[in-house]
Amino acid sequence: MGKPDQPRDEKGRWTSRGSLAAVATASVVAVGGVSISAGGGGAASLDSAASQALKGKSSSKKSAQKGRQSEAWQRLGWRQMKKTAKRELKCGPNSFGEVQRFFLRHPCTDLNRMFVTVGDGAGNTIAVSVAWVKMPKAGQASDLRRLVDKDDTGNIVLFGEARPGTRFTGENYDSRLDRKLVVIAEAAPDGGRPSESTLETAVEVAVEFPAP
Repeated sequence: MGKPDQPRDEKGRWTSRGSLAAVATASVVAVGGVSISAGGGGAASLDSAASQALKGKSSSKKSAQKGRQSEAWQRLGWRQMKKTAKRELKCGPNSFGEVQRFFLRHPCTDLNRMFVTVGDGAGNTIAVSVAWVKMPKAGQASDLRRLVDKDDTGNIVLFGEARPGTRFTGENYDSRLDRKLVVIAEAAPDGGRPSESTLETAVEVAVEFPAP
């Protein structure tokens, strides 16, 4: 709603006096030196980005399965911004809760963790953390997946350099079992206000990445 002293245009609509709020609520595109304002720009931009991500999800997963991470995000209309990774040989010291107790009885043979931030094209950034856990036997991997998929049983300590305040709560989570390998992915907002569907898409794609 406009302020009492805020001017209106000839149609009685609130107008801006150069405030940042006007920039946030209108999408302006420069074409050949001419600015074209799209009404309801903020919502339209978000809807467009979400729609593009939904349409590109299937092809994005296929790229992810081939290990083409940047391409996978691009097919969603997103951009990979930062990526860090680390390899460990022990899962016990890098886990907690019942999951840690599981590893004390059944040590893993390999652990790779990755943290990446991506921009969704609508001014939001998403933090995504992925862990690849390799077990000695396929049966142990299956038991591990069933355990981590349950609420309040612990998890691998997700690796990353998320900004202060970013938390992986388990709300946006996915896992995948591939014989002796368990893949765990979580996502969380890192900037802006990404939607739940955006966060869900992020983990659905990330969990398809093959182990490094």
